[in-house]
Amino acid sequence: MAIFLNRRILIALLVAAAFFMENLDATIITTAIPYMAQDFHTQSTYLSLGLSSYLVALTVLIPVSGWATDRFGARLIFSTAIIIFTLASVLCALSQNLTMFTLARILQGIGGAMMVPVGRLVVLRDTPKSQMVSAIAILTWPALTAPLLGPVLGGWISMHWSWHWIFLINVPLGLLALMAALWLIQSGSRPVGAFDWSGFFLSGIGFTLFMSGVELASREDISKWMALGILIFGIGMLILTVRHMRRVRHPLFGLMPLKQQTFRLTLISGSFFRIAIAAAPFILPLMFQLGFGWSAVKSGSMLLWLFAGNLLMKPATTPLMRYFGFRNILAGNGLLLALGFMIMGSLNADLPYWLMAVALFVAGMSRSVQFTALNSIAFADVPDPDMRDATTLFSVVLQMNTGMGISIGALAIAVATWLQRYDIWQYLGIYQMACWLMAILVCIGVSGCLSLPVHAGDQLLKRAAAKR
Repeated sequence: MAIFLNRRILIALLVAAAFFMENLDATIITTAIPYMAQDFHTQSTYLSLGLSSYLVALTVLIPVSGWATDRFGARLIFSTAIIIFTLASVLCALSQNLTMFTLARILQGIGGAMMVPVGRLVVLRDTPKSQMVSAIAILTWPALTAPLLGPVLGGWISMHWSWHWIFLINVPLGLLALMAALWLIQSGSRPVGAFDWSGFFLSGIGFTLFMSGVELASREDISKWMALGILIFGIGMLILTVRHMRRVRHPLFGLMPLKQQTFRLTLISGSFFRIAIAAAPFILPLMFQLGFGWSAVKSGSMLLWLFAGNLLMKPATTPLMRYFGFRNILAGNGLLLALGFMIMGSLNADLPYWLMAVALFVAGMSRSVQFTALNSIAFADVPDPDMRDATTLFSVVLQMNTGMGISIGALAIAVATWLQRYDIWQYLGIYQMACWLMAILVCIGVSGCLSLPVHAGDQLLKRAAAKR
């Protein structure tokens, strides 16, 4: 039993490490954007295409991961994904312009799409409900730490080496992850129906157009009517995808987990929280570098205070959830998260460094609690037969939120720029105003959490036993 338990923990750590590598590459280029834009001879804001294309590729290919895992086995799919991800990282480093870089990022996203969802599925299938919170805690820390460490590493590497090394460091990490995967993850397949090509194309087109519409809306060189048309068309394709999934016998991914209120709330209301959280590592480095005139290293080091708040709050998160319950934590801490964005939107270059560090530290604490609570309650009521579909849906929405966070962050900056032209909110800078817009998104998420039952998820937290 001890050997089996150790292997389970090691697999969870391996998946967490892969998740860390994937999330790191989603944000590590944020502080390197000015350097890359100079080399690519383009505007800094257009580099958001390189970030979002990576996440679009992740989102489109994730639905295939569940079917491929059952059909070919987790070890083969997971190992192949690591190889693709690592080779694509090399191509990113060799890119000479924005087009080459975007194509390489798409290939990198294809590898990432099969890497983390497969690993998460392996962990959750093998974890009893009583140990779910502990397993989720291991899988959660990369999503909190990587987006914050990424800008620091990206800024330091860009200044002291070159931005190309941001991607080359994935080579040794990928090799280590590949060896660990071949050793720890067992092979074997499960009975599975024919591949749902219709569902794949419908969902792929829908996800791509939807996220592209959000991305293009932030671009000054693209017609807003064109962006709106693409966005509406993408939504229409996603509606067709849902209708298709409900009618076919073996859909690419089933929608049964959505019948569980806890899972449904995590996907819908949780999206507003995750989009805002994902936007912060994109908006803040630009505010510090382009708004305050800081260096990339100083900008990245300031974000470390968000990371410090995450780490300090992590041990206290589970006791807080047990005492207050999921609903009160998600709603109450959500308001604190919104307040954190308002405070970040009030920062300016004249404030003392230590005061800004304290503000980001406190904001980091609320980020940690909200992210952990959302991920913990997501699978609370999902039965084992629906776990594959649940992990697929959760992974798709999670990556959409991350990609939309970057695109919405760029869109918020574009909206703030437009408002400034007409003397609206002139007392706020462009990037500060973008932070206030993120606070509004968080408040929308809080309103959805109020519908959650008071005792939702208590079986995970063992609150009854704790109170006795």
